Order: sequence, then C-alpha cells, then structure tokens
Amino acid sequence: MECKLSIREFYNAKNVLVTGGCGFMGKVLVEKLLYTIPDIGRVYLLLRPKRGKTVQQRLEHMLSSQMFDRLKRDQKGAIQKIILIQGDVLKDDLGISIEDMKTLSEEVSVVFHLAATLKMDATLKDSVAMNAVGTQRALSVARRIKNLAMFVHVSTAFCYPDYDVLEEKFHDPPADPHDVIRLCEWLDDRQLSLLTPSLLSKHPNSYTYTKRLAESLVYDAYPDMPCVIARSSIVCPAYIDPMPGWVDSLNGPAGLLLAAGKGVIRTMLCDASIYAQVIPVDVAINAMIALVMIEATKKKLVKVQAVMVFIIIIISAKIRPSTSGC
Repeated sequence: MECKLSIREFYNAKNVLVTGGCGFMGKVLVEKLLYTIPDIGRVYLLLRPKRGKTVQQRLEHMLSSQMFDRLKRDQKGAIQKIILIQGDVLKDDLGISIEDMKTLSEEVSVVFHLAATLKMDATLKDSVAMNAVGTQRALSVARRIKNLAMFVHVSTAFCYPDYDVLEEKFHDPPADPHDVIRLCEWLDDRQLSLLTPSLLSKHPNSYTYTKRLAESLVYDAYPDMPCVIARSSIVCPAYIDPMPGWVDSLNGPAGLLLAAGKGVIRTMLCDASIYAQVIPVDVAINAMIALVMIEATKKKLVKVQAVMVFIIIIISAKIRPSTSGC
C-alpha cells in the first residue's frame, strides 16, 4: 500500500508539542519541522526556568545558535510559530497551567516526547523521576488531547543489554515500572543505593534501565492512544542539516572524536573489533518525522530500520502484517 500523503501534506496546519526541545535532538527537530514544512501549524515548546534563566531567555539563547540561521534567513516568520509552554517534566501534569492545558488539548495533533536525563552516572531515583515518571506524565497529558494523531517516545537502542540481537519488537521490562516508581518514592537514597545493583542486573547504568521502563509505559498506553517508540543509537553530529558537522556540545562521541583528531587522545583502551553504532542527528530526526506520517496514515504495523542502527518500533496492530515500503 502506497502512502497517499507526502510528509509536508500530512503536517500541513498541524500543531505539535515538543518536550526536551532545548536538547541536542530537540533543537534539530524544531528547526527541521519549521524549515522543511513551511505550512506546519504551531510548535508548542515545553520549557522550564533553569539556572536563573526564564523560559523566554532560554528560548532566545537557543535561537541565537548558528543552527537557526538558515531558518531566519529563508523562512521569515517561522520563528513566530514557536509557542512557549512553561512546564516541568518533574511535576504533575508536566507543570502545565490549566489555561495552557486547555489550549494543548484542543490544538495539538502530534506529541514528540524527547525530555530525558542521559546521565549514565545518575542515581536510580533521579533517572526514574525523569525518564520513567516523566514519560508517565507526558502520556497523561497526551491522553487529554482531543485529536491526537501520534505520541512519539524517543528511547535508545541500548535499553536491552540482555539480548544479543535487538529486534524491532517490544520486550518485557525487568520489573513492573509502577513497582519501581513506588520503590523510589518509599525508600531513601541510602536504602535505594543498596538495592540499585540488584535492580539494574545486566543493565550497565540507570539510564538504559529507566528508558526500558519508559518503553513499557508507552507500550501499555496502546491501544487507547496512538503511540510509537523510536530507538536511536549513539547520536553524533549532523550529516547535512542544519549544517554539516553541527553539534551543540562536546559531550559523548563528539568530544572523543575532536580530542582524537586534535591529538589530545592518542591511545584508548577498547575492543578494536567492535564498531561504534552511531547515527547523525539529522538522520534520526528525519526518520522520526517521517515515522509519524507513516503510522498515522497507514494505520498498520510498519517496520522501519534506517542505516547506522536507528531502530524504530511501531506500537500498532496486534496482527503482524508484512512490511511494505513508503
């Protein structure tokens, strides 16, 4: 079955809500939507005050980045489509006011949930609060949206370390996410730290563990609401958009590559037979944007696997039909 709509046509006049829009992937998502889909509706951006800066100051700082230069130059007025929603993933109802919640419930069609903590050394309590409970709250907000076309949860390709092969399917979590959430509420930091190694089991850190719990929460939300889970591998600087090589920090692989290129790092203890599974940020974002249109218009299970290990799960029909192109 062929797609009858182009991506631009699908997003025409549609309003989207983005959590984690100030993050590395979030910035590219916002810029890409506004630049390549001129007729898109509004982009509601959930932001919280941080480090003494108001949400407006944070937005202005984000837009001052060089990555938004082409948008300002070629799509004049597109920036005005960004509508700030003050909120916080760590608060009930995402900290959204009653008035803003009413607006979102009536206006939004697509929710991109990217907000998460990527800290590998974060405590289990902090990771659960952000990655698991935060996803739970985002789902709760999405349920109130009257004309929701799709809820997109951004996960990671490394949330199943106990499997030799990561397939495009959902696997049961190591524990009931609701039980783990309650555990983090009941126990103090010392007690929880003693239990953490046992809970993590084969997971190397709290990040992969809590992202797996979050996947379970999203999976359970179907079929009451349309959901997709997008698993990206190690996200690296942009291949083409918004400009070749763009990255917003030297954390992760970018710092390692730069240090090696500059000769600061000359040796490294690693397994030379293993290839790093990386994907440019723009390739990952392109797939996410397309994924929404494919699933929302086809209403069937579509398996999509982009190059460089970008694995996507579509939570859809219980019957598994054959894969078809789009």
